Amino acid sequence: MINENGSLSIHSENIFPIIKKWLYSDHDIFVRELISNACDAITKLKKLDIMGEYTIPDNTHFKVEVKLNENNKTIQIIDNGLGMTADEIKQYINQIAFSGAEDFLNKYKDKANQEQIIGHFGLGFYSAFMVADTVTIDTLSYVDGATPVKWECDGGTEFTLSEGTRTERGTTITLHIGDEGKEFLREYPLKSTIEKYCSFMPYDIFFINENEEETKKETDTKEETEEPQPLNDTNPLWLKHPNDCTEEEYKAFYRKVFMDFKEPLFWIHLNMDYPFNLKGILFFPKINNEYENMEGRIKLFNNQVFVADNIKEVIPEFLLLLKGVIDCPDLPLNVSRSFLQNDGFVRKISDYITKKVADKLTGLYKTENESFIKYWDDIHPFVKFGSLKDDKFYSKVKDILIYKSIYGEYISIKDYIEKNKEKNKDKVFYVTDEQQQSQYIELFKQNEMDAIILSHSIDQPFISHIESQEKDVKFARIDSDLSDSLKEDSNEEELKPATETLENLFRKALANENLKVKVESLKNIDLSSMIILSEESRRMQEMSKMYGFAGLGGNMPSDETLVLNKKNSLVQYLLDNNTNETKLEDITMICEQLYDLALLSHKPLQPEAMTKFIKRSNALLSRLAL
Repeated sequence: MINENGSLSIHSENIFPIIKKWLYSDHDIFVRELISNACDAITKLKKLDIMGEYTIPDNTHFKVEVKLNENNKTIQIIDNGLGMTADEIKQYINQIAFSGAEDFLNKYKDKANQEQIIGHFGLGFYSAFMVADTVTIDTLSYVDGATPVKWECDGGTEFTLSEGTRTERGTTITLHIGDEGKEFLREYPLKSTIEKYCSFMPYDIFFINENEEETKKETDTKEETEEPQPLNDTNPLWLKHPNDCTEEEYKAFYRKVFMDFKEPLFWIHLNMDYPFNLKGILFFPKINNEYENMEGRIKLFNNQVFVADNIKEVIPEFLLLLKGVIDCPDLPLNVSRSFLQNDGFVRKISDYITKKVADKLTGLYKTENESFIKYWDDIHPFVKFGSLKDDKFYSKVKDILIYKSIYGEYISIKDYIEKNKEKNKDKVFYVTDEQQQSQYIELFKQNEMDAIILSHSIDQPFISHIESQEKDVKFARIDSDLSDSLKEDSNEEELKPATETLENLFRKALANENLKVKVESLKNIDLSSMIILSEESRRMQEMSKMYGFAGLGGNMPSDETLVLNKKNSLVQYLLDNNTNETKLEDITMICEQLYDLALLSHKPLQPEAMTKFIKRSNALLSRLAL
């Protein structure tokens, strides 16, 4: 007959209040800890069966039940695992921070492998006190002739241990929920938490709302009810061999886990047993236009137990743009299983994942090039982000980086330079806004020149990174300079008088003494004016805006140059009539209009300038209509 009172053996002074209040950052973690403990109890019993120390009865259905009773303010977690004796309760429950799983492994380390034993620390059970005022354990050990045991504690350091009434092997943990856990007395939050943490645990988990069951009995409801369904999938896709998984299974898994009904582009199935155990699936989703807003989710598991989303110590930062699951039983977890020790082992896992992703991309490029090109518009921000964040990743993928040209083709930088060497002199011209820079694109096409499209916000830091890594590559935006291929052969000295005349004319008309003007003889006679801004100046302006350096950005003098085409009739008109006082009004309007037209092809006009441009355009059209 058991009848005992005692004090919990606490290994550190005043640790219990810390455990109760601050052991975990999220109070819902008690669901994971108690259900994973229940799964552990089943796993241990199955291992004892394998080792011949116990025989599991035929037709045993191993399961975990979670029972909610809102009226009684209780939550119960029930398993049919190996149970505990009074001595084991004293050892595993009363001695806080003594790990039952760890002790079990030490005892049987020569008889069974260590897979699938979840618990590594003895504090998980005490997460119950974050939401419960009182916790009761009713348990019966698998050992022949064992006496059922009841343990109860009200959250202090005192407990009671007595003989219990349980008649079947296993354990029932009853939480008498207090004010801090009252939200879990509702079905939806509790079931949602179970699904969050326990969706892939290795044994069926059933949810029972006892108040609903009582209501049915009271109303004598005789309607047929469906067979109860577990809340979890005990054999998740990532545990299967890739050869045994179909395309539809991958897509269905993706939809179910991430609630994303846009199909993933492709995926990588990770399956490694040595030098560490790691399995998982990484999906490449269709991603947003701006990489800052891309929000992937890598769910980290330990033996099918959910640990956390997006653990940066394990998963390289750039891979957090993906969606996927990674299950690694070998990861060193801390007491809460929510943070990882940043040690060499973890870095090896991170390096392995990075290598597998790089290998997948290079494999696609080499063996399924059409598919790779089809995916590129969606995956290029991810690949570029990875190249910026991880030099090893960049070294593996640099030869598969491709760029869309203004002709709609995809080309590497190496091929672009080789193809355009004569006209570009080793410069890589690029476009950031196809609509805004359409005039420059058309000019390039007319002269059979090419440029690549770099319209994503990640492209600016990315090209700077490329230039730092590849010394022979220099990027220049399409409006940063005039290639000799766009000009007629002309002597710069011959154009100097025209440049001086028009610069003075435009400065006066626009009331801008700092305006820079350059006259060129362009091949395209219809092009009257355009703006160029040196690549260095533009990058400096963009950088200062990005980082908010007022001294560099807003106060930085503009380095834009207005280029006027001497072959154009409007420009020639200005040269012919610049001293004609009777046409001063017309000349001023034409100067303003040519400048605004050039600016419009370079960047958006400010609201006030746009209003003047529209008013002036109407005035010019009215004159033509007279």
